[in-house]
Amino acid sequence: MNWDYIQPVKISFGTGKIEDLFDILSDLNLKNGILVSDPIFKENGLAYKVLDYSKGLITTIFSNITPNPTVDSVDECADIIRKNNINFVVALGGGSSLDCAKAAASSAKTPYSIVEFHSGGRKLGNEHLPLIAIPTTSGTGSEVTMVAVLSDPKKGIKAPIGSPNFYPAMAIIDPALTVTVPKKVTAGTGLDVLSHALEGFWSKNHQPICDACAFHAIGLVFKYLLRAYNDGTDIEAREKMCEASLMAGLAFGLPKTTGSHACSFPLTSKYHIPHGEACAFTLDAFLRINKNAEGGRVNDLCKKLGFKDAEEMADKILAMKKEMGLKSTLEEAGINENDIVELAKLSQHPNMLNNPVDMSLDDIVDLYKSLK
Repeated sequence: MNWDYIQPVKISFGTGKIEDLFDILSDLNLKNGILVSDPIFKENGLAYKVLDYSKGLITTIFSNITPNPTVDSVDECADIIRKNNINFVVALGGGSSLDCAKAAASSAKTPYSIVEFHSGGRKLGNEHLPLIAIPTTSGTGSEVTMVAVLSDPKKGIKAPIGSPNFYPAMAIIDPALTVTVPKKVTAGTGLDVLSHALEGFWSKNHQPICDACAFHAIGLVFKYLLRAYNDGTDIEAREKMCEASLMAGLAFGLPKTTGSHACSFPLTSKYHIPHGEACAFTLDAFLRINKNAEGGRVNDLCKKLGFKDAEEMADKILAMKKEMGLKSTLEEAGINENDIVELAKLSQHPNMLNNPVDMSLDDIVDLYKSLK
């Protein structure tokens, strides 16, 4: 096996870490920054608290971000960065804010719309603004990856864009920021963590360091996700899910995601299922499909985690989805059986090529038909 590993993001983890923001920014010699924030944090005041913690080093807030960040939001943010001579970016929120900030921090250093790069028509150069990522959900792992997932409403697509520029200079993980996350978001983002870890493990590009991170993250999700879902104030569960999210981000960042994520993009863009829930929608089915790949290493993983086999883990994932009220059938997702072939075609995203079991169009159709 030949493999490489890189992780350039400095990580600062701990409850209350956000209060050290001024010292962190000062140590990095950063001034005149923009806060890219989920809109809810501008409404509930958290964004202004972050400004206070920065003691004037952050001067502007941008919060015009949708749950699936659009190329339009990135362009608007990049324009503000250019006009205000912004020198660094702080992202506060879930994957939407982090991904918008990543893309804007690079596209702002060019005269072009992010659409030019998202479409593959242009390649980003090396110039970009330093980014500090502060996740408020235990889900995307975006704080330690070089990928941003963006939607282009005019083209009707949702797709990832990757660049080494997108690695944050630093990630601040403060579990206290996740305590007020709604139950539905806790559920969806928590299973996104599980998707990242499992897909990173079984990806054709898997490698030992990422495998170890995946193993650690998967165990934490099964132990703590339902606790965090049932009691959002359970700080131990919140801390462990933040840990799981971070470790899962490290697990898939280099191997990349596979079938579940490939299917998630049309499930979100066409059927408006939130990203984490969309990934979880097919996760147990892919676990059953991939269990014997590469000599059964996925099945062995499940046994090491305390399950009888991969089938039992898949049953547990399905049970968790049902317990947390997430969609698990075609009917619940609003998918008509007559639309399955078209959905399967849309699911033939490049990430599907990372799946350890090759998936033809007919195989994807059969997968969807099994979700009754």
